[in-house]
Amino acid sequence: MSGITKILIANRGEIACRVMRTARRMGIATVAVYSDADARSLHRRSADEAVHIGASPATECYLVIDKMLNACRLTGADAVHPGYGFLSENPAFAQALKKEGITFIGPAPESMALMGLKNTAKQLMDAAGVPITPGYYGDHQELKRLRAEADAIGYPLLIKAVAGGGGKGMRRVDTAQAFAAALAACQREAQSSFGDDRVLIEKYIPSPRHIEVQVLGDHHGEVMHLFERDCSLQRRYQKIIEEAPAPGMTEAVRHAMTEAAVKAAQAVNYVGAGTIEFIVDGSGDLREDGFWFMEMNTRLQVEHPVTEMVTGLDLVEWQIRIARGERLPAQNEIRLRGHAVEARLYAEDPSNDFLPSVGKLDIFVLPETARVDAGVEQDDEVSIYYDPMLAKAIVHADDRAAAISRLAHFCRGTQVYPVKTNARLLAHCLTHDDFISGNISTSFVADLIAELSSHAALEHDKNCIASVLLSASDAPWCPRTPFDDQGGWRLNQPDNTEFSCIWADEDLSLPLVPDAKEPVYSQGYHRAEGQVVFVDGLSYLIEKDSGARVEVSGGDTLVAPMPGKVIAVNTRPGNRVQAGEPLILMEAMKMEVTLQAPRDGLVAEVMATEGALVADGDILLTLEKERTK
Repeated sequence: MSGITKILIANRGEIACRVMRTARRMGIATVAVYSDADARSLHRRSADEAVHIGASPATECYLVIDKMLNACRLTGADAVHPGYGFLSENPAFAQALKKEGITFIGPAPESMALMGLKNTAKQLMDAAGVPITPGYYGDHQELKRLRAEADAIGYPLLIKAVAGGGGKGMRRVDTAQAFAAALAACQREAQSSFGDDRVLIEKYIPSPRHIEVQVLGDHHGEVMHLFERDCSLQRRYQKIIEEAPAPGMTEAVRHAMTEAAVKAAQAVNYVGAGTIEFIVDGSGDLREDGFWFMEMNTRLQVEHPVTEMVTGLDLVEWQIRIARGERLPAQNEIRLRGHAVEARLYAEDPSNDFLPSVGKLDIFVLPETARVDAGVEQDDEVSIYYDPMLAKAIVHADDRAAAISRLAHFCRGTQVYPVKTNARLLAHCLTHDDFISGNISTSFVADLIAELSSHAALEHDKNCIASVLLSASDAPWCPRTPFDDQGGWRLNQPDNTEFSCIWADEDLSLPLVPDAKEPVYSQGYHRAEGQVVFVDGLSYLIEKDSGARVEVSGGDTLVAPMPGKVIAVNTRPGNRVQAGEPLILMEAMKMEVTLQAPRDGLVAEVMATEGALVADGDILLTLEKERTK
């Protein structure tokens, strides 16, 4: 194997920065590629060299093989690290690099092709004696055949893109009546994300847990495992909290699961870092016969740092060493030490169905109590074009309880504005009794959402905000003399000073009567628009007088809930629609959002056009005014 002197990272954001850190430590030069949207990105700034590869949509830059090859030629890069997502599991990309004499830091194209498509992978694993989930993995893709297969499997079930990953192109279907619409949405998302709209169908496992095994294979025929990770906490089928080792894991189940994972990798002569993912029956104690092969990711995983923490290995370094032809260490040399937990910080609004949030990061302050792998810094822009993950925080401790506590503290101290994040949700998950006890499944987050907007949580936040405001003696609204105080103070009576609080585009009345007993994980920042206050990872904008509000969907209008691209308009002026009828389909950050009719009525005007980019708050459609009798 030849040496590696310069690596082009065919990716962006957090993973590009992560690879660069290890390469720099190993004395290897790095090349970044960037789109128009990433012209001022952290990964471009962090590389030794950078090459512009095109317009912002991924289909015009990060998914174009020829542009990656040309960037290698321009810079003399002799190796490519694909990161995850984009071209990382594309065998045609690996084959094209091989033809150019450029080292691909990943598996052989043949192995990738075998495991890259979920349907053929399931068939291969079944033949190799690895347990698989009941389902349909055939080639017939017409609606009639797929519906018949779904009816035979039984509901609930999952539709998955065969080329999918990261939760993209996946839908749960609970009834036969919902199958056709879910299939169409899954196929659109699969085509958009992976350029392949084929799907498979699997039986949905009740109370499922998602446990995966990290494997490494070298060019000398050796395959080893680095133990397991639990990735059960997900939203929209995408992981948000991962940990190693898995809660409740026994030595017997670990042996059975890791042995199956090694067998799966050996079946395709796997070389490099990969992950064997299992769906696990979480309805009771883990069992040796209670897990089934779900898929293999033929690349590095987002959650790889928890494995690094508990084994002491740098997985990116080992990817490079394997690509150089080095041998793996012996399996018995790898020890499992302590417990690690990772949380993914996303630019999204959990209180609004996880809609993406974009814009400039005016405030981006993260506690220094965890390892942080980030793809952005303060003052960077979050665009509509790519995955909404901003950073991930990883902690390691002697035991699970200590690791969870430290990570929860990190999430509660996270400060990001005006872009919304899931920091509060992460903290709430980590401190929830069920999570602490290990009573988890892939539905955990969905079941928890209602608690986040509860009355008790809101009252707690009001008291914390009041404490911060009253302690900010230099705030513009604080009285300088007794005569400046307009609070309506009376002897032996409470002050009635109030401020408007903007939260989720609603006005809240905020009495400044703090509860001194309330713990405050918060800090205030002065901004031109008022005071920004953070409480347990959630941001509030406080101002003396409420400003204008963005018009929201309801009544006579349909409004864009986020910046994004219009991908379908299903009505036109003069049509009669019913409340809840899907009218417009939008996409942002690889996520589809369906906008429904706010009421029964006639469509008066349609401003949205397919392919158009719209801003948060743009009016996309109006209904005729209701006539009063």
